[in-house]
Amino acid sequence: MFKKLVAVEPLNLITSAEEALKNFAEEVVMFHDVPADADEMALRIGDADAVLLSYTSPLGAEALDKCPNVKYIGMCCSLYSPESANVDIRYAEERGIAVTGIRDYGDEGVVEYIVSELVRCLHGFGITTDGKPRQPWDGVPREITGIKVGIVGLGKSGGMVADALKFFGAEVSYFSRTRKPEEEQKGFKFLPLKELLAQSEVVITCLNKNTVLLHEEEFEALGDRKILFNTSLSPAWDAEPFAKWIANDNLLYCDTLIALGNDKLLTHPHVNCMRVSVGRTRQAFDRLSEKVLANIVDVLKKQ
Repeated sequence: MFKKLVAVEPLNLITSAEEALKNFAEEVVMFHDVPADADEMALRIGDADAVLLSYTSPLGAEALDKCPNVKYIGMCCSLYSPESANVDIRYAEERGIAVTGIRDYGDEGVVEYIVSELVRCLHGFGITTDGKPRQPWDGVPREITGIKVGIVGLGKSGGMVADALKFFGAEVSYFSRTRKPEEEQKGFKFLPLKELLAQSEVVITCLNKNTVLLHEEEFEALGDRKILFNTSLSPAWDAEPFAKWIANDNLLYCDTLIALGNDKLLTHPHVNCMRVSVGRTRQAFDRLSEKVLANIVDVLKKQ
């Protein structure tokens, strides 16, 4: 059992999971707003030996230096790599601090979002921001059947998106750092990135946070009259070539401002940003809570 566990910001855990935290520490302190800076983060942690946080705030050496008792950091959010984490994993390792994160808790909502928005785009469902009826992407309503889709990053969420669009009849290709033979057996074709961009009418980036693969050459390969979805927690592109590309006859879909990367683009006529995380569903919070508690149990067993 920990002596003191501090949740330094909102965690998106269900109520029963927050109550269950009391079983793992002699003292539990919950904060329900986001710390302003590293100094406030350190002040909240204080003498705690266990810390929980979500993806909103960074936790680095500056704050941890002031908190020598910390032995465990539980990330109540996705952890794919040290480079993409909002916790300084390398520094924590040097200090002997155990860090855990979770994966694959909000992917279902991402899949539903992509299918929903793609159908609306192809059919012309809904109205535009100026109140006019939306026109179908091709002028005539289309099905997903036969559309060429390129998935950039075929991890768990990318694979689920690929499965869903294949079910609706899309021709799915993918690019990934490593080949996925098991996915290719489903009929998904591996293509080099530039070739995938050139051949696909719809491109969906499913990448780790802070992973940028779309530079000027990639946008040149992508060309115009294309639809781009970004499901990442950061832009998958360099800002300048993206600005040139989106000014042409193209569309971008993303759920959050974090994925868009520039609030000035929110009113761009070719940008469709929901301004809400599509992975934040009731079921996702259930999965999140279960995995966070399971991580704590595993860490305590090793002590």
